[in-house]
Amino acid sequence: MNLPTEFEKDNLKVKVFNTRKEMGDNAGKDIAYCIRKLQETKDEINMIFAAAPSQNETLAALVAEQGICWERINAFHMDEYIGLSKDAPQGFGNFLKERLFDKLPFKAVYYVYGEKESAEETCKRYTELIKAHPIDIVCLGIGENGHIAFNDPWVADFNDKEVIKKVELDPVCRNQQVNDGCFATLDEVPKYALTLTVPTLFNADYLFCTVPARTKAEAVYNTVNSPINEEVPATIMRKHGAAVMYCDPDSAAKLLK
Repeated sequence: MNLPTEFEKDNLKVKVFNTRKEMGDNAGKDIAYCIRKLQETKDEINMIFAAAPSQNETLAALVAEQGICWERINAFHMDEYIGLSKDAPQGFGNFLKERLFDKLPFKAVYYVYGEKESAEETCKRYTELIKAHPIDIVCLGIGENGHIAFNDPWVADFNDKEVIKKVELDPVCRNQQVNDGCFATLDEVPKYALTLTVPTLFNADYLFCTVPARTKAEAVYNTVNSPINEEVPATIMRKHGAAVMYCDPDSAAKLLK
């Protein structure tokens, strides 16, 4: 297969690029184009962002784009650990603050983390925020176990009634955080988190999914080829009307065979 290349599986468009940077640059360009088109007809748009090293190239490309009125965009992020301190560098809100939220003049940034809130209070607050701001665009990734956000296979529910919920993290998911260099050991990785649910992500108008690295090759292959069900949560994107998955040669290695 010659690169770059693209194909479709069900409703999911898959794009494979020559390098990780090329992948991120193209994802950022496509997201920016979508934002500009929406801003032609909408006074305000709402976006959800994933926080992970896999998103670095896409976020950098998006920050560099011109012609976007960030003052008309509300930003959310999709998941957060329970139990980390407010300033922990591993916190997903802090990750996005450093790479995105502090770099652009968003209309508003809504963090999952709420100091001195219980998990139940945080879920109630964030549910009300999401319901008041119907989501236009989600920028997401896929975990090594096929999760989207922290909807691991054992907690993912395609018909979830909740907007956001507390979950216990799959050991594979927790180990991924070590593989990504976010934590030194598995024992340091929190066992619980809050996550936006599958329907909350799926109900957005547009999904842009960036998935680099060889550690994701199995998950990418399964996303494209497995039956659409909660055992590989990312397969739900194949039912979406406007979802694109961006890969580099490493993450697409099993597809390219």
